[in-house]
Amino acid sequence: MPALMLPEEIEALFTREDGSYAFARWGRPIAPIVFGVADETLAIVKGAVEAVVTLAGHQMAETDPELGTNLMFFFFRDWEELLEVPDLDRMIPGLAPLVNRLSTEEASQYRAFRFDDEGAIKAAFVFLRMKGEMAQVPAETLALTQAVQVMLLWSERAFSEVSPLAVLPENGNTILRPEIAGVIAAAYDRMMPVAAHDASHALRLFARLQGPAPDQQEHTT
Repeated sequence: MPALMLPEEIEALFTREDGSYAFARWGRPIAPIVFGVADETLAIVKGAVEAVVTLAGHQMAETDPELGTNLMFFFFRDWEELLEVPDLDRMIPGLAPLVNRLSTEEASQYRAFRFDDEGAIKAAFVFLRMKGEMAQVPAETLALTQAVQVMLLWSERAFSEVSPLAVLPENGNTILRPEIAGVIAAAYDRMMPVAAHDASHALRLFARLQGPAPDQQEHTT
């Protein structure tokens, strides 16, 4: 089947605002933990992560031998609440000025990544301010969107105009867009590198999109 995206469209997904190409995927099993939500939402978030991990052909784990947990989701109402989280300033250097900037900008979300010696993702932190429009998003949609955005090191602009999700008109169910599902699956091909800084990497992803599309992960909202 033909590829769902052109090489230049794939390249744009990993091109930073300064014009550089930066790609990374997880190099170890993902061990998530979620703070600030009820048990029901906790299960939804972990289920979304597991769905995207399965799509990628990657692995989940109960714990990370080095870090304990390596994917942390924080749900809160005001950025200043992060300053009260024990030891968070040790995991996020410059936490106080970051909180001040995000609060001033009235940002709704922020992600931070840590990388190993090979450039692969070894930890990620997802911060979600549940106010305004963000608080109105269905839990399943929010969880799947965040799981997708933390699975790879995407460009800051990758999903600024178009969501990685789509709604099926026949039943209203939310799915991961086929082209984005394809890129994730291709990125985790065992023959692909865990990190790349040359745009030719996008051509290799494109080549892998010529094959059958991966199974879609569907969530009802």
